[in-house]
Amino acid sequence: MTNFTKTLTAALLVTGAVIPAIATARPMTAEDLATLKRMGSVAVSPDEKWAVFDVTETDPESYARSSALYLLALDKSEAAPVRIVDQPDKSEHSPAFAADGSLYYLSDASGSEQLWHSGISSAGTTGKPERASDLKADIAGFKLSPDGEKIALWGDIARDCQTFGCDAGGNRAEPGPGTGREYDELFVRHWSSWETPGNYSRVFAFDLKDSKIAGNGTALDGDLVGDSPSKPFGGGEEIAWVPGEDGLFFVLRTADRNEPKSTNLDLYGAKADGTEILNQTDDNEATDTLPAFSSDGEWLAWAAMARPGYEADRLVVKLRKKGSGEDDAIALTKDWDRSVGSIVWAPDDATLIVTAQDVLDHPAFSIDVKTGKVTRLTGQGNVGTTIPLQDGSLIYTMNSVQLPTDLYQRAADGTVTQLTNINGRELAEIDRVDVQRFNFAGAGGDRVWGQIIKPAGATGKLPMAFLVHGGPQGSFGNIWSTRWNPKVMAAQGYAAVTIDFHGSVGYGQEFTDSINQDWGGKPLEDLKLGYAAAIQTDPQIDGERSCALGGSYGGYMMNWIAGNWPDRFDCLINHAGIFDLRSFAFSTEELWFDQWDHGGVWWKRADPEKWNPVNQIANWQTPTLFIHGEKDFRIPYTQSIMPFTVSQEMDIPSKLLIFPDENHWVLKGKNSVQWYRTVFDWMAKWTATEGSGASEGE
Repeated sequence: MTNFTKTLTAALLVTGAVIPAIATARPMTAEDLATLKRMGSVAVSPDEKWAVFDVTETDPESYARSSALYLLALDKSEAAPVRIVDQPDKSEHSPAFAADGSLYYLSDASGSEQLWHSGISSAGTTGKPERASDLKADIAGFKLSPDGEKIALWGDIARDCQTFGCDAGGNRAEPGPGTGREYDELFVRHWSSWETPGNYSRVFAFDLKDSKIAGNGTALDGDLVGDSPSKPFGGGEEIAWVPGEDGLFFVLRTADRNEPKSTNLDLYGAKADGTEILNQTDDNEATDTLPAFSSDGEWLAWAAMARPGYEADRLVVKLRKKGSGEDDAIALTKDWDRSVGSIVWAPDDATLIVTAQDVLDHPAFSIDVKTGKVTRLTGQGNVGTTIPLQDGSLIYTMNSVQLPTDLYQRAADGTVTQLTNINGRELAEIDRVDVQRFNFAGAGGDRVWGQIIKPAGATGKLPMAFLVHGGPQGSFGNIWSTRWNPKVMAAQGYAAVTIDFHGSVGYGQEFTDSINQDWGGKPLEDLKLGYAAAIQTDPQIDGERSCALGGSYGGYMMNWIAGNWPDRFDCLINHAGIFDLRSFAFSTEELWFDQWDHGGVWWKRADPEKWNPVNQIANWQTPTLFIHGEKDFRIPYTQSIMPFTVSQEMDIPSKLLIFPDENHWVLKGKNSVQWYRTVFDWMAKWTATEGSGASEGE
C-alpha cells in the first residue's frame, strides 16, 4: 500500500462526526480542489447491511487519478469505511450487489475494463477478486437482473459485430489507406470526439453462471441503429430490467441524418434473447428517459419531455401499468412545475423518490404514486444518488458550495446522519466560507435569486468575483463543482456572487423558457440588477473592484457584457464562450440547441444578428482572459481565438489560454491547477486596488 493510499484510508476513518476546523486553517487552493477525493457510484446490499462506494483519488504530485472501492457497515453507528478488493495500481469502480449479496464491479486490473466479482462475508470481509468477463471490448457499464441470473453489459461495439467486441472497429469513416475520415451525414463530431459511424454504444444481455458471464451474449438492438445508453452522458439510469420477466427496457437515440437536430430519445423493450424489440414511446418525438420498474413489475415510471428539439424542456414523471399502451400513461407530475433528474421506487411501491432542481438546491422528493403529492425530503444542497430502504429511510449522496460529496442517511422521521466524511482531514485544514442567499426584483419584476460566497471572518472591503453560469438553462446553485468552484474563488479574498438569471432552472418552466431568443435581453438586465442587489445586501463587497467570469453561455455573456456593459468590470474571464453566433450556428454539433434557442436555422431567423456579440466590438475596452479546449466541439475553440484577435488588434489587454487535451470542460488535475492559477493571476492583476484596471496596461 502506498503512502498516498494509507493517507486516504486514515482519512476515511472519520465518519458521522464532523472534524472541527484547526487553528492553522488556511484558504483553499486550486491544488486542494484538484486533489480532494471524489465519491462516485454507491450501492446497498440486498439485506441493507452494507453500502459500497467508489472513491476517485488524485496523487498530489503527478495528479494521476485512480478509483477504489470502500465498504461501510450500515447497521453500526460511527462505522468506518474499509477499502476492499485492493489491487495495487488498478482502478475499481461502479459497484453493484447481486441478489445473493455478492459484489460485482468494473476494473482495469486485466488491462481493459472488465467485470469482476467478489463475495462479502457477514463480517464484512471480501473474498479473492475473480474476473467475471473476458471480452474483446471494454465494458462501459452493467446492470444486474433482479434475480441475479442475467446481466446487461454495454460498450462501444461495431454495428455488424454479433458479439461483445470484434477485431474490426466498424468505423466506416476511415476507409483507408490514408488517415482521412469520410462522412456523408451529420453528426461529424460530438462533444469531444469525432464520430465513428458504424460503431455505437450497444447493450448485450448475458447469462450469469458461477458468478461469471456465460456465452457470447445477445445484442438487444435488433435492426435499430443508434446509441444505447445515449451519448455522450447516458449510463445505467437508461437501462432497467423488468422484474419477474426475462426482459429489459433501454433508452436509445437513433443515429441518422436527423440526429443532430433531434432530442427524441425513446424507450425500447426487448426480451433478453434479443426478440420482441418494441418502441414503447413511439408517439412522443421528444425525450423519454429514466425507466424504472416497481418491484413487482406492475408499473413502469419514466421521465418525458413534451417539446421536440428542446433539451431543457420539463421532464415529467409518467406512469404506465403493465399491459397498457402509451396512450394510457399517467402524467404523475403534470401539476408540479419542476423537472425531474432521477427516479427510483421505494420498496413498498407506493412512493417514487426523485430529484429535481428547486431554487438554488437540488433536493430529493417523494411522490405519492396514487395522488401525485410531492414532498421535499432533504434540505439545502445538491442530492445525487438516492437509495430508499425497507425501514423508510433514505441513503443518498449530497454536496454543497461548502462541502464535496459524502454519503448521508435520512431516517423515516426526517433525522439526517452523515455517514462518511471522506475529505474530513483535508477540509479541517481549509477555511470555511460564508454563504448567503438573496433575491431581488429582476427583469419584468420577476423574483431572481443569487448567492454571496466569501471568506468566513473576512475584514475590510472585498473585490467581487461575478460568476455567470452556463447552459444557459442551468443554475449556479448550492452545489460543489470540481470545475467552477465558488468556494475556491472566495478563498482568494473575493466575494463570489452568483445570479440565477432568466433562463435558469429550478424556478418553473416558464422562467426557464424566458431566455428563448432573448440571450442578451432579460439575462443581462438580471445581472445588472443582481450586481446592485449584491452590493446592497452585503456592504462588505467593493462594487468598484470586480471581475466577471463565465463559461459556455456564461462566456457568451462575457462577450456580450464587453459590448453592452463595458464600463462596469475591471476584467473579464471568458471560458469557451460564443463570440459569433453566425459561425457558431454552422460549426456546433448538437444543432437542436442553437436552432431552438435562436428560432430555427440561421437563414430563416427573423433577426439573426440581434444578440450577436461580434456586432458590439466597437465598444470593447475591458481586459479579458480567453480560455478554451481544442477538443471542444460544442463551442469550437476558434470562438475564443476570434475575440482574442479583436482584443489584440484593439490594444485591449488580453490573454489566451488553450488546452490541447481538454474539451468543453477542463477535467485533468494539472490542467485544473493551471486554469485556476491563470484565472487568479488575471483577477489579482486588475482588482488589486480600486481603479487599478483603468490605468494598468498589459
